[in-house]
Amino acid sequence: MTISVIIPTLNEDKVLAHTLTCTSSLDVAEFIVADGCSTDRTVQIAEEFCARVPNARVVTAPRGRARQMNEGAKASRGEILLFLHADTQLPAKADQLIESALADPNVVGGRFDVRFDRPSAWGTVISTLMNWRSRLGGIATGDQAMFVRRHVFERLGGFADIPLMEDIEFSTRLKHAGPTEALRENVTTSFRRWDQQGPLKTILSMWTLRFLYWIGVSPHRLAHFYATVRE
Repeated sequence: MTISVIIPTLNEDKVLAHTLTCTSSLDVAEFIVADGCSTDRTVQIAEEFCARVPNARVVTAPRGRARQMNEGAKASRGEILLFLHADTQLPAKADQLIESALADPNVVGGRFDVRFDRPSAWGTVISTLMNWRSRLGGIATGDQAMFVRRHVFERLGGFADIPLMEDIEFSTRLKHAGPTEALRENVTTSFRRWDQQGPLKTILSMWTLRFLYWIGVSPHRLAHFYATVRE
């Protein structure tokens, strides 16, 4: 099986180089940085990486994580699509872990457990709850480095073109397409989102967004709400 690593970016010059370096040791078909018109050094960093790594390239897409990941998928050629946030590092031998998870042809995709890059009591509580919720409900988030078979991704029509909850929406459809694997190995992601507003306020806002989404509030309205609570 061949794996394409797709990394959506928007002004990620503070974290992208580290993620690309950590990921470059994997035995994968290609690395694709799907940039949404960054205004910082993100594209320059990605292009410098591409100059050193022959199976890496940058594609440009309209701003929006769903759109960027869909464009990255269109440009890729791997049998397996791995969607990785720019501030998230995969575990060692992630390629082998994914191949092992998909050895069963019935399994359509999966995700990893998550931990944060800065040890703290809040981080431990949040990551534990995220992993438990995901394992119990079968729903993954983008922080958990979702992977999916290409033909399944294409059959499902990729990510919905919505400004928020694209990972939840796709993961919900994916679990109805067939069995998924919840890998216990950890990806390591940044705690920066939780630091910006404080862990408790961020938890409350995220739970509110998820609740409103589940009761049918439009992701476009949620995006406006999210922008408001971040101010």
